[in-house]
Amino acid sequence: MFTSLFDYFARQTTVPLSEQDVQLIQKAFVPKKFKKRQFLLQEGEVCKFISFIVRGAVRQYTVDDKGNEHVLNLAIENWWTSDRESYHKETPSIYNIDAWEETEVLMLPKADGWYDKVNAIPAFCELRKKLDDAHHMAMQSRLHISINHTAEYRYKELTRKYPEFVQRFPQHIIASYLGITKETLSRIRNKSVRG
Repeated sequence: MFTSLFDYFARQTTVPLSEQDVQLIQKAFVPKKFKKRQFLLQEGEVCKFISFIVRGAVRQYTVDDKGNEHVLNLAIENWWTSDRESYHKETPSIYNIDAWEETEVLMLPKADGWYDKVNAIPAFCELRKKLDDAHHMAMQSRLHISINHTAEYRYKELTRKYPEFVQRFPQHIIASYLGITKETLSRIRNKSVRG
């Protein structure tokens, strides 16, 4: 499992991991497997881990008073998932995160100072800064697109930027992620197939 994480570090950072860094990461991160629909985090729980996805796919979502799901994030291999606010502030999460496929993750706990110890690794510190910047830019772009563009444009942008999402998540999850109905998404997909 750790090979995927170490390969990810090698691709994403300019600072190499020392043997001591590798040993610390192997002590800190907890390997875990989840079955489809099994929760990594449930609403009301305090998020205790930041998870690196080795294999599989997860979604982060809320459920409204009418039972409708609203998908905030989707993540697949070599992505990270967590409720960072709950993790850092140690407050109950408003989100659910569940596995959409059988999923294997490496989980970094906050308990016992593991996050702080790993965060002191120069490569991890560089990686975290890159991820924070990339996440901020992606969320800013997503918000801009959702406010200023049509549902059709949003779907085209999703298929251009993240074609794996469309292949791996069902239509109702993609529709929720885009903030549109399943019926609207179905019309857009049928139109693109015909056009």
